[in-house]
Amino acid sequence: MTDINDQPLLTLRARRADDGETADGKSGEAGALATAESGLVGVAEWLFFAYRDFISNPDAALHELGFGRAHHRVLHFVSRYPGLRVADLLDILKITKQSLGRVLKQLIDKGYIVQKAGRSDRRERLLYPTERGRALAKRLMAPQLERIAAALRTSGADGGKAAQEFLKHMVGEAERDKVDALIGRAQGRG
Repeated sequence: MTDINDQPLLTLRARRADDGETADGKSGEAGALATAESGLVGVAEWLFFAYRDFISNPDAALHELGFGRAHHRVLHFVSRYPGLRVADLLDILKITKQSLGRVLKQLIDKGYIVQKAGRSDRRERLLYPTERGRALAKRLMAPQLERIAAALRTSGADGGKAAQEFLKHMVGEAERDKVDALIGRAQGRG
């Protein structure tokens, strides 16, 4: 039995192309709309493939440690924002306490993160990376930064400003200012 994954991407793309007509045979204004939509679908596909490759190196390193992408995200944000409250991390990641609890426990038990009580409110749980955690976060991010730098260099992008602006507007409007402030804090402008 032939699997669709066995066919090259170009073959799949060629089968979809139909001399400017949409898949349902529409042309004219409907065809123009479908062409514009197809361009957006192409951007979405590039995002999927870019993300796949962006996380490939960290995924391999995490696998060696018995960790997954959730561990990576937690470690990233705790390393970028030492003293981050657990409540804020939940808000950033948009996950449940239960999901975070399992991942956080593993990172704490293996010595990548420490949890401390807040100074003014002892009920607050503040998260800090250990030296080991900072080293792992740096190791995971290094190939990603190299990939970004190479892509910006070869694409002729303006130092990444256009890419950052595009990604900023991909974030939901209700969250955009909050994310901008958080990133600004890490970059020393907030």
